[in-house]
Amino acid sequence: MQLDELELDLPPVFEIGSKVKTRKLIRNDGTYPGKDIGETLAKKGEIGYIVSIGTFLQTSYIYAVHFIEKGVIVGCRKKELESVEEAK
Repeated sequence: MQLDELELDLPPVFEIGSKVKTRKLIRNDGTYPGKDIGETLAKKGEIGYIVSIGTFLQTSYIYAVHFIEKGVIVGCRKKELESVEEAK
């Protein structure tokens, strides 16, 4: 994202209910309550579902991802996620 480009100028990349997986290790940056800073919240490749969409600093979307197997909901940015295609 360029400095003069705001992610919020575009619609969200993912929709509520979308199945996604993490592209990298997600660690607590201090915004996840009850966990130490730096503690692992989700490993690369973990599967989850978008349960809500918020914003961060009026510049980007934050996707609340429910990792069902772990029973946690973690806020992730677009660059940390990729879509998982469902077999039909």
